[in-house]
Amino acid sequence: MTDLLTWTPRPTPGLSTLEGRLVRLEPFDPVTHAAGLFDAVGGEANAALWHWMPAGPFPTPAAISDFLAAEHAAQHWNTLVIRAISSGSGSGGLDSGSEVLGMATYMRIREAHGSAEIGCVAFGPRLKRTREATEALTLMAAHVFDLGYRRYEWKCNDANLASKRAAVRFGFSFEGVFRNDMVMKGRSRDTAWYSIIDAEWPRLKAALDQWLAPANFAADGAQMRTLESFRST
Repeated sequence: MTDLLTWTPRPTPGLSTLEGRLVRLEPFDPVTHAAGLFDAVGGEANAALWHWMPAGPFPTPAAISDFLAAEHAAQHWNTLVIRAISSGSGSGGLDSGSEVLGMATYMRIREAHGSAEIGCVAFGPRLKRTREATEALTLMAAHVFDLGYRRYEWKCNDANLASKRAAVRFGFSFEGVFRNDMVMKGRSRDTAWYSIIDAEWPRLKAALDQWLAPANFAADGAQMRTLESFRST
C-alpha cells in the first residue's frame, strides 16, 4: 500500500495557459473567446458535435458562454479554449487572427485526492483527427500530472464508440461501465470509465512526444508510425 501520510491537496488545474508547438490552450473568457468558439463548435452546422454531450447544440455565442459559466459556478468546471498557433507569429506566439479550434474542460476536480476528469470535449471540424487535437489532449494531461495529480479520468456514454476509441488510443485504461448512470437528454446513459494514473504517465507521455515529433510525419502530413506503436516499444 502506498504511503500517503505526507500527501497534500493539489493545485486546481485549468487556471493558466498551456502552450505547445501547434496549439495554445487558454482559460475560457466570454469576451475573448465566445465568438470564435461559436464559429468552431456552435450553430446548426455543428449540431452533431453535441449529440453525446449533456447540453447543446448552442444557437448563439451567448448560449455557449452562459452554459460554461453555469457549469463553472455549479460544478467548478474549468474550460480551456484551443487555439491554433500561427506559423507567422514568431516562436510559438499567437497573432490576433489565431483561430479557435475547439474546447475541452477539466471537471470533477478533486484536489484533496489528486483526481480530475477531462470532459465536454468539443473539437471543431478543423481540429478533429489532427496532430493539433492530440497535442491539445497531451498538454491537458501533462498539466494535471505536473501538478502532482494521481489520477486523470475520461468518461463517456458507453454507446459513443468514437469517444471510447479515442480514450484507448490516447492511453487511457478501461475500468468498467456504470449502468443507468445518468438521464441525459431524455435517455438513459450507461457511462464507460477510463483513467490514467501517475505511475503510467511517464511512459505514455514519452510515446505521445515521439508521435507528435515532426520527424514522424511526411511532407503531406501522413503519420509514419501510429501512436500505439510507440507505446509498444
